[in-house]
Amino acid sequence: MTTSSLTPAIEALASHLTGRVMIAGHPDYDLVRGLAHSNWDDQPLLVARVANAADVADVIDFTRYNKLQLAVRSGGHSVCGHSSSHGGVVIDLRDLQGIEVDLDAMTVWAGSGLTAGQLTEALDRDKVVVGFGDSGSVGIGGITLGGGIGYMTRKFGLTMDAMIAAELVTAAGDILTVTEESYPDLFWALHGGGGNFGVVTRFCYRLHALAEFTGGPLVLPPTPEALAGFVAAAEAAPDELSTILLAMPAPPLPFLPPEVIGQTVLIGMMGYAGPAADAQEALAPFRALAEPIADLVGPGPYGMMYLPEDPHMKPAVSVRSMFRDEFGIAEATTMLERLGDCDAPMRMAQVRVLGGAVSRIPADASAYAHRDAGMLVGFLAMDGTAEAAARNDLWAEDCISAMGGASRGSYVNFLGDEGEDMLKASYPGQTWQRLRRIKTFYDPTNLFSRNQNIPPA
Repeated sequence: MTTSSLTPAIEALASHLTGRVMIAGHPDYDLVRGLAHSNWDDQPLLVARVANAADVADVIDFTRYNKLQLAVRSGGHSVCGHSSSHGGVVIDLRDLQGIEVDLDAMTVWAGSGLTAGQLTEALDRDKVVVGFGDSGSVGIGGITLGGGIGYMTRKFGLTMDAMIAAELVTAAGDILTVTEESYPDLFWALHGGGGNFGVVTRFCYRLHALAEFTGGPLVLPPTPEALAGFVAAAEAAPDELSTILLAMPAPPLPFLPPEVIGQTVLIGMMGYAGPAADAQEALAPFRALAEPIADLVGPGPYGMMYLPEDPHMKPAVSVRSMFRDEFGIAEATTMLERLGDCDAPMRMAQVRVLGGAVSRIPADASAYAHRDAGMLVGFLAMDGTAEAAARNDLWAEDCISAMGGASRGSYVNFLGDEGEDMLKASYPGQTWQRLRRIKTFYDPTNLFSRNQNIPPA
């Protein structure tokens, strides 16, 4: 359908919403349709900047009646461009910014338009946290529904493990408060099943007290011994310490020596959730691996882990990931060698050691079924064009193959357009079939298909 043929219906929708509707020609249209990554340049029929759950229900009804494709945007970081739809309808959640903290109950209701950085900053004032990932600009919606692996993972679990309720709008336009007691199957599916089952407008998270935090980057030389040793130390570390290890060209940061800028280094992003004195003991094995190039690990609020990001930088991104259990000198050597095969200006390999609180939850307790995985390994490249991204996709796939292949599946939030077999592997065993049954009940026509799609049974 064209905009002109739907103009009366669009005008009626716009008049009914508390939020705003923007179509081509609107002064804000190009601003709101843009995504975090430049791989895609979709031009939606309309973008609905919703103000509440009732707005979402109205947009869903409009989309379903007019048989249009629907996309849902929180932070706009989907690595497959699922946050938009060419010629379709985009529900833009970014105005859903409400934060309601209850320190007595140790919970927070948070609007799904918030970013991880915004919510973390608001909670830092009360020395409480919800653990998110490694980027403050990522929307809380996508990271929560897909998992959430970051600087609190080993201590408190995945982001989704803190989610105890959600306000969700279904494909039928019904507004539900989903808890483990009210809708147990749907609650289970929202813990790792992505945006397949509805539009979440608010999340309720269990808060964790965090009186002290120690974190920051530890930069080491790029040797296989240091890389493998870092992973081994992270596996042996107490649960209070979560790490994300990056092998990448050194960025032009003021704390790095000029001679290493552009050269491969190891950047260990360290996060210790506990007393500062205990943090030093936990960090000692990492500092002993080699003479640090830079060591900025120190006490501060959890929010300091989210470094400022340039909102105008919208690279074309390629990413592939895999779960694995072992990582030694051979794997470290392969990782560093493969990193040198990519000519993207920003390229990195990463290792996120798991275990701890993540592994203490049964695998069948959520749609995220990789509780027993030892670590997540990933390769990422950022370049300037979609054409370069296509080349970098192949590079990242080759890297995963060289590391043994992703036979155990991938982390859904890092999953590219890799086909149904990889998606099924990411939801192994009975997880896939259970998700399909729940999908059939709540979205039998697959209205929510612009995602890592789980089709109705």
